[in-house]
Parts: sequence; C-alpha cells; structure tokens
Amino acid sequence: MFDFQGEMQFIDILKWVGIAFAAGFIGYFGRYLGKYLIEKARRRKSLSTSTDQPANQPIVSPSKTPDEISMEIEKQKAKIEKKKAKAEVKRLKKEQKE
Repeated sequence: MFDFQGEMQFIDILKWVGIAFAAGFIGYFGRYLGKYLIEKARRRKSLSTSTDQPANQPIVSPSKTPDEISMEIEKQKAKIEKKKAKAEVKRLKKEQKE
C-alpha cells in the first residue's frame, strides 16, 4: 500500500530543497550584511580622519610663498598639456589604423 522507498526519496528531495533555500537566504542577506558592515567601517574611518584636522584650519599650509604656489600651478598646467598631447597622439594613431 505505502511505498517506503518513494516516501524516503520525497523526504530527501524536500530536505535538499530546504537546504538550498536556507543557503540562498543566508547568502543573500549575508552579502548585504557584509556590505553594510564595510560601509559602516569606511564611514567611521572617514569621520575619524576628518575630525583629526580642525574645521577652521585650511588644508594647504599657509607657509607657502606665492612663488611656490605659482610653480605648483605651472606644474599642473604642464601636466594637463602633456595629457592633452598624449591623447592627441593616441587619437591620430587610432585614425591611422582605420
């Protein structure tokens, strides 16, 4: 009347479906818990580094002379020009390939 072997297979199938469901549930929410904890740690770290410096103190040290500041600006301009030239060379090479 009752097929004992068939019932055992059905129970095994249900058991494995339950295990797969539980693993997926743990994995899904574990992933988001991990992301939450990492983000929380990053926020805490960024808050601790930002509070190390007083709010009224400028980031750039005031001991720089105007000559040093103008030299830094010139360096930045030269760097930008170099990047533009490199991009232009890259563009020309790409056009030659086509």
